[in-house]
Amino acid sequence: MNQPTSNRSHQSTNETPHADERVDERREKTVTANDPGFVVPGWMHWLGGWIHRKPQTWIKLGNLETRAVADAIADVRVDRPVYVSGLARSGTTILLEHLAANPAVATHRYIDFPPLMTPYWWNRWLARVPKSGEKAQERAHKDGIEVTSHSPEAFEEMLWMAFFPATHDPATSSVMGRDREPTAFARFYDEHVRKVLAVRKRQRYVAKGNYNLVRLGYLHARYPDARFLLVIRDPVWHIASLMKQQRLFVAGETSEPRALEHMRRVGHYEFGLDRRAINVGNDEETRRITALWEAGSRGDRASEIEGWARYWAAIYAHVADTLDGDPELRKSALVVRYEDLCSQPLDTLRDVFAHADLDIDAPTLEQAASGLHAPTYYRPDFSDEELAMIAEITGPTAKRFGY
Repeated sequence: MNQPTSNRSHQSTNETPHADERVDERREKTVTANDPGFVVPGWMHWLGGWIHRKPQTWIKLGNLETRAVADAIADVRVDRPVYVSGLARSGTTILLEHLAANPAVATHRYIDFPPLMTPYWWNRWLARVPKSGEKAQERAHKDGIEVTSHSPEAFEEMLWMAFFPATHDPATSSVMGRDREPTAFARFYDEHVRKVLAVRKRQRYVAKGNYNLVRLGYLHARYPDARFLLVIRDPVWHIASLMKQQRLFVAGETSEPRALEHMRRVGHYEFGLDRRAINVGNDEETRRITALWEAGSRGDRASEIEGWARYWAAIYAHVADTLDGDPELRKSALVVRYEDLCSQPLDTLRDVFAHADLDIDAPTLEQAASGLHAPTYYRPDFSDEELAMIAEITGPTAKRFGY
């Protein structure tokens, strides 16, 4: 997809407050026919495809780059990395953008794709390319967040896919605990992050990764001083947002086939024509969720809702179990509720930056908090029966997070 993004998060002013899902569906049909958010430039499609098909070649190039820039990264270490993670549509992007605005922070950016595996060389080359004017555009999610090519983005998943090609296979567990033995990936990953820090001239690495919810133990074992920001959202509103995005991405990928390939290459299987459930170690439940989603794709609304409800419950039950079973990891994690971020933005952001051990002055904090509020461009339109089903399925897990 095109790479527009910005360093500010806000709701578009042309949205109708409290527009319900039916109004929003009409808007989705309007914007996806020729939507620039789903356009993938030819050069990006070609280069991204080549890199995706040749992971071992690019791992070798990444290692070659590391040797070539050994002096530049010799004194760089990964200090207190911050991992922002949550099921898609929980508010992770907003948190990432606010954290990325900190002058000490380095993140992956839209412009890092496609050659993500060689960040030092690519960014040094980009620094020599003449800059042209760029206007921020609303991203493909149509959620009011405007972006440019220099906005932070979740591209770390490409590293995981290169070394663990089955990581998005719903037929196998994606869980990586702290007992997982370090491999060549651990070294490559550490060197990659050090190169990002060095070329950006920053001290702290921040990554957003929805799939890191099943890698918390592994990451904490590698980086005991890491900070984890785990984002969750009320299941009713969360499922409504997930369903909205699924419709939007199916329409966008249907009208622009390159967009589907792009999503696969960057490791975003949350929505669209190739939607895949994260297997948290329960093969039977994952198969059930997949079957419900398939029925939902054929127009069965009840199955679509049930599939998302079961998925929400499975993912966050896994998170709760992981934290309960790992006291050291629990100390390193802060659970951030989306509702608190919207209703108490100043206090919540203050807690977020304190937990991440990142400085933020009062005026900057107040400015960041002033732009956060609950969404006004859609509302859930579930029936009483659908709400009862969501509550029954998600209730036990939701209670563990104070809902």
